[in-house]
Amino acid sequence: MMGLLGKEVRLNRLLNQESGRLLAVAVDQAMARGIFEELMPIDRKINEIIAGGPDAITMHKGLADTCFAPHAGKAGLIVKCSTFSPWQPNYDVGVTEVEEAIQLGADAVSMGCIVGGDDQPEQLRNLGLITGKAASYGMPVVAHIYPRGNQIPESEKNHWKHTAYAVRAGAELGVDIVKTKYTGSPETFRKVVESTPGKVVVAGGDIGPNPEDYFQMIYDVIDAGGTGITFGRFVWNNSNPTAIVKACAHIIHGNGTAKEALELYNQLAYENI
Repeated sequence: MMGLLGKEVRLNRLLNQESGRLLAVAVDQAMARGIFEELMPIDRKINEIIAGGPDAITMHKGLADTCFAPHAGKAGLIVKCSTFSPWQPNYDVGVTEVEEAIQLGADAVSMGCIVGGDDQPEQLRNLGLITGKAASYGMPVVAHIYPRGNQIPESEKNHWKHTAYAVRAGAELGVDIVKTKYTGSPETFRKVVESTPGKVVVAGGDIGPNPEDYFQMIYDVIDAGGTGITFGRFVWNNSNPTAIVKACAHIIHGNGTAKEALELYNQLAYENI
């Protein structure tokens, strides 16, 4: 019972109180993808992101320990418990324990998992172990699950059924929120959402340089029943992360349109807010 209450308390801190949705920003990419100049200095970038008012921010334990304290209470903290690397892009390995996240005051832990590959059994086992440990402490789990393993034919990599399998696997292992890829249309993504009793959010990915394309994707995700987003590069790679976060929030929490979000972003960027 105590664990169940703890999870409910933390989820309420994580999800927006008015909309029940999630606008999270991830700054965990350096260890996974290499060094980005846009993430240097990291404390300045985090300041700019938090100024936009996201519901949560995802980072590894070291960054949380050194950079998050000034922002405690302004946004939820999701501590990343695994990572892949530029040399092993489809294999997530655990790097943090649930107990460490608790010591950091985290509202949730997150873990990556790639399905559809030779090492899927091991990755699912690792995910199942951390959800069990997290549940015992009342800690919500956000899993970054993507169907991009080597057993999936290249011609099928974008099929919605593989994404639906990924999010359903997360739900069956006790994941509270699954972050995955957008399937390209509200119709197919609605099938993904319907495949799981859990909450589904999308990653930003790399869909081009135009903010309006991302705003349209966010609108379509919400329209299809998704819970929100966990974006990384689209936010911090922008010259004005604060404006990007506020524009995303206009759709996710304000039920605005993609066009309205673009207009808001252009206005805030022009005013350098």
